[in-house]
Amino acid sequence: MYVALGINCHGQRDVLGMWAGTGGEGAKAWMGILAELRNRGVEDCCIVACDGLKGLPEAIGEIWPQATVQLCVVHLVRASLRYASKKYWGQISKDLREVYTTPTVAAAEQRFAEFEQSWGDR
Repeated sequence: MYVALGINCHGQRDVLGMWAGTGGEGAKAWMGILAELRNRGVEDCCIVACDGLKGLPEAIGEIWPQATVQLCVVHLVRASLRYASKKYWGQISKDLREVYTTPTVAAAEQRFAEFEQSWGDR
């Protein structure tokens, strides 16, 4: 199941649509879903957080050229764990959470420096 969630400039959340997956996750399929959202009134997107499925970032760029596309935090952490031994995954995930939940950029940079000191050599 694919779900598109939106948050407007006032912080209000809304489910924009739900689609049953058919296995077609290429650019053409995503272009159809995003065009449907645009045709239903989603005029612009500022930031799109997604899981990096093939063709999705390109489709977003075609529909909303000004949108910033980024990988969601869950998928960023999963991608980071590929570089570590499985026995460390729990602690690495916990330590990374300290980075991405900080309230400011300066605090995140400080926490990341601490993370790098702990894990950089491994």
